[in-house]
Amino acid sequence: MTQTQRILVTGATGTVGRQVVAELLARGHEVRALTRDAARAELPAGVEVVQGDLTEPAGLIPALEGVTGLHLITFGGASFAPLETGLRILELARAAGVRRVTVLHGGGPSLLEDAVRADDDVDWTVLMPVEFMANCLEWADGIVASDEVREPFVSRLSAMVHEGDIGAVAAVALTEEGHGGQEYVITGPELLTVGDKVATIAAARGREIALVELNEEQAVAQWRAAGHREDVIGFLLEAYGNTPEVGRTVVDTVEKVTGYPARTFAQWAAEHADAFTATAPVVTA
Repeated sequence: MTQTQRILVTGATGTVGRQVVAELLARGHEVRALTRDAARAELPAGVEVVQGDLTEPAGLIPALEGVTGLHLITFGGASFAPLETGLRILELARAAGVRRVTVLHGGGPSLLEDAVRADDDVDWTVLMPVEFMANCLEWADGIVASDEVREPFVSRLSAMVHEGDIGAVAAVALTEEGHGGQEYVITGPELLTVGDKVATIAAARGREIALVELNEEQAVAQWRAAGHREDVIGFLLEAYGNTPEVGRTVVDTVEKVTGYPARTFAQWAAEHADAFTATAPVVTA
């Protein structure tokens, strides 16, 4: 058991940020959570919620007081644009006595991540998760409405990772020795096709789901209708149609870092089964 520490988690209301918060709490640490809208954070009891924006580093000074570890994301502001304030954020963190920093890799080049990697005064760890299991929540509306999933490239393989395992690796790196200067690729314990994922969700909710394979033209039309930008659509076509090796290779980072095996997609599906199940409307008199 490590000594209780106070950790500042930025992006604390995001898919990964919430898991970092939860894992730190479970390990007995004090958590200060930074969010742009503290009134809507809905974080667990015991979390100190502070309002701030990584695009305005001066506002972080009080949030960094008494903090030993800092979890960073690479984007900020209402537009979620890549951060250009990395050097100033790290300068303030060093001045506050921060010893350990984790940064969630954003999928591409990042000025903030570059600044973290170049910093010799803190123990930094770059977290590089592959596809999130939580991405499957994008199928929820279609499954609830019509018991089907419509996707292209259904035979693609993914070593997708439970977002809780990303949070667990971050929590260890932020509070324990031995993780400085490390780049951690984080995956789940198995390779899955789209069909595997759909079948697992169907089993978890107790009802069959049809898988409809789209061609590229149909997929693009579906993504445009969902409001995706053209650059995002291009990324999806490349990532799904030509998944890089790192995204379809299982590694044991989770177990090596945390001491526990990575969680399976079946576990994730069981935890989220309600999201894929139609709920009968409440009838009032």
